[in-house]
Amino acid sequence: MKFKRIFTIVVDSLGIGAMPDSEKFGDVGVDTLGHITKTVEHLNIPNLQKLGLANLKPMEKVQPVEQPLGYYCAMKEASNGKDTMTGHWEMMGIHTTQPFITFTENGFPKELIDELERQFGREIIGNKSASGTEILEELAEQEIYEDKVIVYTSADSVLQICGNEETMGLETLYRYCEIARELTMKDEWRVGRVIARPYVGKKKGEFKRTSNRHDYALKPSGETALNALKDAGYEVISVGKINDIFVGEGITEAHKSKSSVHGMEQTIEIAGRDFTGVCFVNLVDFDALWGHRRNPEGYGKEIEMFDEKLGEILPLMTEDDLLIITADHGNDPTYTGTDHTREKVPFLAYSPAFTASGTLEETDTFAVIGATIAENFGVEMPEGTIGTSILDKLK
Repeated sequence: MKFKRIFTIVVDSLGIGAMPDSEKFGDVGVDTLGHITKTVEHLNIPNLQKLGLANLKPMEKVQPVEQPLGYYCAMKEASNGKDTMTGHWEMMGIHTTQPFITFTENGFPKELIDELERQFGREIIGNKSASGTEILEELAEQEIYEDKVIVYTSADSVLQICGNEETMGLETLYRYCEIARELTMKDEWRVGRVIARPYVGKKKGEFKRTSNRHDYALKPSGETALNALKDAGYEVISVGKINDIFVGEGITEAHKSKSSVHGMEQTIEIAGRDFTGVCFVNLVDFDALWGHRRNPEGYGKEIEMFDEKLGEILPLMTEDDLLIITADHGNDPTYTGTDHTREKVPFLAYSPAFTASGTLEETDTFAVIGATIAENFGVEMPEGTIGTSILDKLK
């Protein structure tokens, strides 16, 4: 065992440029980080800078450093997709060849809506691709005062259900989502996630989504590095929506986050503890609040807030620790539409134990992360997984 603790932080949607096949996904010239740095007035990220982010990705307003503290490279996605589950599952060894089904163009089929209405006992409104905040402004009053239920989707493979915490209640909302998850296990309706979207407020202009969101994801299509680590007796601590993405598979301890800043605060607290294993973190606000809403300025400020918290966790790293920072896909906030974008992602690695640093060869899969973690702890990756360890390059 080279490292006792490995912290893997996913900056959700921080792509660094188009994949070679991005045009097949409708993404031309996309570059999440590059276009943010061209748009914002400033980007103050001294900690990411000294880890080598600007050495990996040339950026306006952020200069490379002569002696980066860490190793860095770009990673290409092997799987057929550009969504949360595909990206995270691949990090831990799963190669997804069949993309998850989406209902962006026309909403969900009448047969599914009819069955949902029958089991809910309520009429469904919405049933279209929409922004979560905009659909509340449009339909939440009707949901509350006419006893209906908002069901909608997005560019992702998701079925989302809104529920007012005071009038519908969380218990009812979660029950509806469990019903929808069971129904959408059928191949023709098989979405990656059913998401509970609770909110508060009674009239337009006051509606606000709460942190009681809950994702009902498909179970991973096979065992991952997380299963191997847990089975070998190591701790696998999740922060943010990691536990939802893997449906608890391979997780020994889960922490739900209210925001990306809160997720980093939780990670900092965990870094102050003694454990042996992995802390796997997802920071969703970059994607949910800024990427999908096409707000590069907000995205830039979120990166700066992350960097500030990164400055608090770096001093807690010992020679027994490895920190990995990466992303699961892109979401260029300057691009058309509201969808994720098919992009390469960064791989930044840091440990006080490093005696060298610099660039690594670009990888053909995100799965180098899971394979590297597995090798570090001396466990075999499950059968059917992909990925080759780069542990020997982190010196």
